Amino acid sequence: MAIRQGAAALGLVSEMPSGPGVIPEATIAEIARAVPPPIASFVLTSRRDARSIIEQQRRLRTSTLQICDRLESGSYEEIRDALPGVGIVQVVHVTGPASVDEAAAVAPLVDAILLDSGNQSLPVKELGGTGRRHDWTLSRRIRERVPVPVFLAGGLRAENLAEAIREVGPFGLDVCTGVRTDGRLDGGKLARFFAAVHSASVASAGIR
Repeated sequence: MAIRQGAAALGLVSEMPSGPGVIPEATIAEIARAVPPPIASFVLTSRRDARSIIEQQRRLRTSTLQICDRLESGSYEEIRDALPGVGIVQVVHVTGPASVDEAAAVAPLVDAILLDSGNQSLPVKELGGTGRRHDWTLSRRIRERVPVPVFLAGGLRAENLAEAIREVGPFGLDVCTGVRTDGRLDGGKLARFFAAVHSASVASAGIR
């Protein structure tokens, strides 16, 4: 359904401390096998050590890793050496000005940055799927500072897409709760989201 609407990538959510959309690893692997090129498959992982992340990707065989927490053990170089050809996207949860420096420090080590609205400091971590919008002025600063593509997530929906594109100018958009109803993907919301993406993209290109 997402591909028919125009999705360039599918985000497959593995075990998380909180948030919607988690599916079993067996299902992630099944979907990843079925995704047709050139559509990308992202596994969203909450793991924080390189070795565990490598082992997980080898089981699931997605084209891209989306690391939703900070890497605390091992290195991005270790992941890249073990998984040649697999993209690495690091999530930075934009909680304040310090997030700009965090993104700038990690950007040279990965293929892209994804800006989200979670909070790693809570007793139960939020690593995505909050439905909250963060400070887009900080996202814009990050996008202008880092040398890699920036994806924007957090509280996106059809009604605010044009503003998001205008204010941040991201490479791409990541949506979860904005296209769900009662925790499940909603075809109507998904269609409206992609219609809004198309309209906003046309407008930003100066085409009327």
